[in-house]
Formats: sequence, C-alpha cells, structure tokens
Amino acid sequence: MSEKKVSLLEGFKAFLTRGNVIDLAVAVVIGAAFTQVVNSIVKGVINPLVGAFGTKDLEGYSSCLKGPCVTDPKTGEATEGIRILWGSVLSATLSFLITAAVVYFLMVLPMAKYLAKRAAMQAAKEGVQETLEVSELEVLKEIRDALVSQRGGPAGGTGESPGRGHDQ
Repeated sequence: MSEKKVSLLEGFKAFLTRGNVIDLAVAVVIGAAFTQVVNSIVKGVINPLVGAFGTKDLEGYSSCLKGPCVTDPKTGEATEGIRILWGSVLSATLSFLITAAVVYFLMVLPMAKYLAKRAAMQAAKEGVQETLEVSELEVLKEIRDALVSQRGGPAGGTGESPGRGHDQ
C-alpha cells in the first residue's frame, strides 16, 4: 500500500514538473494580468469616448423590455420592469475583441510565421540531404558500371548505366 502512495506522489510530481504544466500556469497568470489591462483600457478610454458622443459610458446604456423601468436610486437595481443592460454586453464584447486582436497580432501571427520559416528551413535541409543521397547513389552506380566494363563484360546488364550512351 505504501508503494502505491509513493508511485502516486511520484506521478503527481512528474506531472507538475513537466514543462507544459508550468507553461500553462504562466499563461493563466499573464492572461489574468492582460485582462485587467484590457478592461481598464475599455473603461478608461473607450467608455468615455462613447460617452462623449452619447449621454453616458457603455455600462449605463440599457433598454426596458417590459413596462416602465424604475430603478432604486440607492442600489441602482431595477424595482419595476425588466431592464436589458446591453451596454455592459457591448463593453464586454469590445474587451474580448481587443484581447483577441492583441493576442492574434502580437502572439499567434508572429509564432505562425516563425514556425512556417522553421518548417521551410527543415524542408530545405531535407531536400539537400535527399539530393546528396541521390547523387551518392548515382556515383556508386557509375563506379559499378565502370568496374563491370573493366572486367570485360556485363555481369547481368548491358554494362551501361541507365540513361547513358556508348560514349564513355
């Protein structure tokens, strides 16, 4: 029973010390900090800009779905009617779009370009290696054909390499 506990603990330790778990934890922390930055930009810059063209910031825009909407001035909650807070939904949508754009243009796109460059370099390396292997094979065929022709006759062929004439 103690062996099972030890192996479970060792497995858990191995899981925690794997690189991808650490990377995920770092990504979550950076994502949370980045979300705060984006939310402050939306609340501090975009909402006031919308307020300059409208009557209030995005958070304050709402519509009444049913009956006249009456809000309690102390709590700010609707006491009558059904209020749809579409301004806060629009604000959250803008936050999401800004976050998505920054992540795409600053992280995803450069990484995709880097990986494409790396794949192209790897393909070029493999192409050069394949060309070297093909040229080595051709040289070996020529050596074989030369040895066969020096011995005085074909040992199972015409004595010529494929694609070559009689002008050796």
